[in-house]
Amino acid sequence: MYDIILPIRFFLRRRITILAVLAVAICVFTVVVVMTVMTGLVKDYTQKNHDFYGDCIVWTDSLVGFGMYEEFIDELQKTDFVASASPVINSFGLVQMNFGDGSAALTLMGIDIKRHIKTTNFAQTLYYRAAAPELAFVPEDENLSGCVTGVDLTTERTKRGTYIQKTYVPSYSYTITCFPLTPKGAIVKTGTAMAANSKIFHYSDNSNSGLAKVDSSVVYLPFEQLQKLCGMDTTAKRAGAIFIKFTKNSNITVCSAKVAAMWRQFTADNSNFALADLFKNVSVADWKTYRRDTIAPMEKEQIMLILLFLLVGLITVFIIFVIFYMIISRKSKDIGILKSLGISQTGVVRVFLHLAFMVGLCGSAFGIVFALAFLVNANRLEGWLFA
Repeated sequence: MYDIILPIRFFLRRRITILAVLAVAICVFTVVVVMTVMTGLVKDYTQKNHDFYGDCIVWTDSLVGFGMYEEFIDELQKTDFVASASPVINSFGLVQMNFGDGSAALTLMGIDIKRHIKTTNFAQTLYYRAAAPELAFVPEDENLSGCVTGVDLTTERTKRGTYIQKTYVPSYSYTITCFPLTPKGAIVKTGTAMAANSKIFHYSDNSNSGLAKVDSSVVYLPFEQLQKLCGMDTTAKRAGAIFIKFTKNSNITVCSAKVAAMWRQFTADNSNFALADLFKNVSVADWKTYRRDTIAPMEKEQIMLILLFLLVGLITVFIIFVIFYMIISRKSKDIGILKSLGISQTGVVRVFLHLAFMVGLCGSAFGIVFALAFLVNANRLEGWLFA
């Protein structure tokens, strides 16, 4: 019993043990809070990318796009591991706000809304048409052409990060101008001047994907209308990408490899296609590989934080070691008494090991409790800070 009673007495009577407990508690508190927030941030960001792009992407970085996308989608739909696929056009255009003097060069994304909401999480990003996402491109006047904007382009954001959405669909309109490209990448010309296709679109909804760059720079248009603006609606129609969703419980990496193999076979079988040269610019990858340029840096930061907190932990161990040295150096008399009573060297060591265990246990418990309390009330604390 001495190896239980004595550590408790040392722990309660020596004020210096409080420093050791505080050192452990602060270390645990910092690690739990920071790593929880960082892990949640990385997980949330990667999930939003997954929701936005689907499971697999067939794409080209060229603005020219590639042909026979519908034929390849038909081939994908014949497999047992593809749930849906959606053609997409990614381009750029000059967007003039007709409700003000502003204009900007923004990213234009053409989507087939019915197929896109089956392939990605786009339906959940809408505000006004959340209950009927297939009507996302239908403005108040159904006879007009509609568009969906990134939420940051049309909606004011408060300092707390929430958006002030209007209770009605604003009657905004935009003149969108694109410069059509030939299949060889040259700008289409009318005589000696460059051709430009313009069309007026009316605001029908906004999309909050949670991806800051997307929400602040993307305007979504109906696939066929953007295809026409970009000059991709020729005899051999072109698209810029195909977003693919696999069936439930499918292995994304394995299925993406199957899609890549299908694409290689498809291009080999259609090598005589008029625009077959565009196939060589097409890549196939799973969503995480496709977005590695933005996801990888965050994951590296997470690893760096883990290494940093390992160093913090080592420093804490050193602090506790110093405190224990101070405690033991002042207990030489007690150690002598214990040995005179017949307690072995191992027994004495066991007493102080139990004391160390109590310090670590109490410090960790306090650190975890305070960390959980902080995390649970984080939003309330944020509101108090920005009040």
